[in-house]
Amino acid sequence: MTANLPVFSGQNPVFIPGPTNIPDRLRYAMSIQTTDHRAPDFVELLGPLLGDLRKVFKTATGEVITFPASGTGGWEAAITNTLSPGDKVLVARYGMFSHRWIDMCQRHNLDVEVIECEWGCGAPADRFGERLAADTDHAIKAVLVTHNETATGVVSDVGAVRRAMDAAGHPAMLYVDCVSSLASMDFRMDEWGVDLAVTGSQKGFMLATGMAIVGVSRRAMEATRTATCPRCFFDFRDMGGANAKGGFPYTPPLQIMYGLRESLKMLLDEGLDEVFARHHRIAEGVREAIRAWGLSLCAKSPDLYSDTVSCVYVPEGFDSNLLTNHAFDTYGVSFGVGLGPMSGKAFRIGHLGSLTDVMALSGIATIEMAMKDLGYPIRLGSGVAAAQEYYRATAGATRKAAA
Repeated sequence: MTANLPVFSGQNPVFIPGPTNIPDRLRYAMSIQTTDHRAPDFVELLGPLLGDLRKVFKTATGEVITFPASGTGGWEAAITNTLSPGDKVLVARYGMFSHRWIDMCQRHNLDVEVIECEWGCGAPADRFGERLAADTDHAIKAVLVTHNETATGVVSDVGAVRRAMDAAGHPAMLYVDCVSSLASMDFRMDEWGVDLAVTGSQKGFMLATGMAIVGVSRRAMEATRTATCPRCFFDFRDMGGANAKGGFPYTPPLQIMYGLRESLKMLLDEGLDEVFARHHRIAEGVREAIRAWGLSLCAKSPDLYSDTVSCVYVPEGFDSNLLTNHAFDTYGVSFGVGLGPMSGKAFRIGHLGSLTDVMALSGIATIEMAMKDLGYPIRLGSGVAAAQEYYRATAGATRKAAA
């Protein structure tokens, strides 16, 4: 059944963990006429853009390289530019996106050693450390971590992984998927010793899909000299060399680049700490609603709770896919479906990017109505009230702290 939704129903926000809602300010910034990327003024767009991206990655020593692609293209660029077929990499599987990175490495003929973890857990820093300490021949070339596992709503301690690597005295590089965390949650590329950090334009940056953004350490850039995985479109050297001269090696996604310039201005004007605090506050309100419904999160403990997405188990006997379909068909609002083993068992509430507490309340109310429609054992209004109480108690807290 499809709802008889009004023609303006496209105004409803989405509550998926990406692509995220695009503010009008950014839609207008991307709505530009074709311009010449070979013209002398292109450097006036590109140079400041890359410089501000380094501020978001929190790197003073690394480079930022972009490609017309999604985050998956950024993963492929990270792998192919720095590794060779047969190289051993160490990675833990604890969600759909860590699983997809494993699959990509295998397709590129890397020797992938997988540490299996229960979904709902984070990156196992201790097990990484033990394995690296045992690798006395230093056969492992890289450790791959998903910072924010979008499928389970779990955030991992990347700093702890780096500390475990350093304690083992191992020279492996550290690669991090920060697709659903960068520009929404704190990320510290230099402090955490991250060699490659991969994200995209469509999540924390609040833009259309179409740009892969990769933070590259000096060490990772040096590795491009000896890596033999095939690459052409995603070659760091081609892109970095062209960028250094104020150009692009092929046609850039200019509309997204203009949007990104404005997105970075929005983020830096708000202040990164304030952006992170806003996301945490909105996420806490959503979690208060989930508690009021009597439902549980996939994330096993509070230290693992993501501030960008909550993965919520539905009660026994209910199908989460029917719930998300009903919310869309009846109320015109999208929520994240359960991925992999979570399919039918859990739904996801995305709460990142362009979002306020008022917008979050609309999402909480909508999924609450959908659950009540389908006979879930919840009290209508309970989640909304719990979130309202939290938001009321914390209203203005971020702005006061900033002042």
